[in-house]
Amino acid sequence: MSIVKDFLLQLTLMIIPIFSYFTFILEKIKKDRTIKMVMTLLWGVSILLCMSFPVEYAGGARLDLRFIPLLLGTLYLGMWPGLFLSVLIILYRVTSGITTGLYTTTLVLVITLPVILYVQRMFIRVKKDRRVMMAAGLSFLYCLCGMTVFSLLNGISPAVLKVQGIHLLFTVAVTCLCTVLIEKIRETQQLRLEVQDAEKFRMISELTSVFAHEIRNPMQVTRGFLQLLDEPELPHHKKEYIKVSIEELDRANEIINDFLAFGKPSMNTDGTINVGEQLKRVTTLIRTFSINQQVEFKSNIADDCWMKANPQKLNQSLINILKNAVESMPDGGTVWIACYPTDDGHIRITIKDQGIGMNPKQVDRLGSPYYSLKEKGTGLGMMVSYQIIRSFKGRITVESEEGVGTEFVIAFPRVET
Repeated sequence: MSIVKDFLLQLTLMIIPIFSYFTFILEKIKKDRTIKMVMTLLWGVSILLCMSFPVEYAGGARLDLRFIPLLLGTLYLGMWPGLFLSVLIILYRVTSGITTGLYTTTLVLVITLPVILYVQRMFIRVKKDRRVMMAAGLSFLYCLCGMTVFSLLNGISPAVLKVQGIHLLFTVAVTCLCTVLIEKIRETQQLRLEVQDAEKFRMISELTSVFAHEIRNPMQVTRGFLQLLDEPELPHHKKEYIKVSIEELDRANEIINDFLAFGKPSMNTDGTINVGEQLKRVTTLIRTFSINQQVEFKSNIADDCWMKANPQKLNQSLINILKNAVESMPDGGTVWIACYPTDDGHIRITIKDQGIGMNPKQVDRLGSPYYSLKEKGTGLGMMVSYQIIRSFKGRITVESEEGVGTEFVIAFPRVET
């Protein structure tokens, strides 16, 4: 029973710094790099606390939960924090003397850390349930490896095996618990941010129609007078000034349209439409838009792709995505477009380009208002596209690599005709 109490103390020591971060520090730190540094230090504090109060058995042998902060720190933060925490474990273990315990610790880390680093990229991308299973599997592997190395160096006895068995079960259970708690905290934080954004968007939607009406009237008057000033006998440079002014007014009008579409996303999803036909029309339209940009379109569109949607709104979302694909290739390139039914009852649309690409942080922010990679962009076009796709019960995922290109994958529920 005393061993179980010692392990419960280990659990308490391990989670105190982590909950301190989520409770007191999270709201005050906004930069990703600073967050990663603070989290790494707190995981390090957890490791030091666990190693300072170990569970002792079998004539001085020690067990603790140091691996859990190392595992979760590496999985959630990446390679360099993982290496830092590993070195911290070894250096702290050296202070206790160069014994077989140090050799066991080092050897187990050398074996398990490459596996964790290999799994880390996959861990970030999978769903919450899979993350819990992966973390539990890695902690089981670590304990099994530790038991094997310890028995090879020191031999094994029933008493030692019993304690190590308790350690294995406790480590796996605590890993699952901590992973679930972290995911819940992250989910709550994300939900809170979404509520804040929703409130912000609600205020915008209430103001857009009023502002749009007040701004459009003087813009239309200005555009009309500029057209009247554009007489044949005007010097060429003055004609250029008028042309640029009209183009900028038109661009401002497009931004207002985006605001209105964003503020009033009235969706009628009662109509059954052929997505393939809509995609062909949109592709034809975009071809005319990109005729001077040396962009080639390759399409593979199936005929039997039916869903419930408003065709005008669906076309608007697809046009925004295709325009972004074309504009990401100023030196030309190829856009691949595909549409086909899947075995799981969905319609899948893929749009892939050879553009400048995006890093993971840019991909995460894609679809947020006021975020755009274009010099004069507002981000509202992609925001409206995401909003339309979700209103039709669609899912959108983005894979991108800088210098290689971007691929949008959109899935809608299929309707049988």
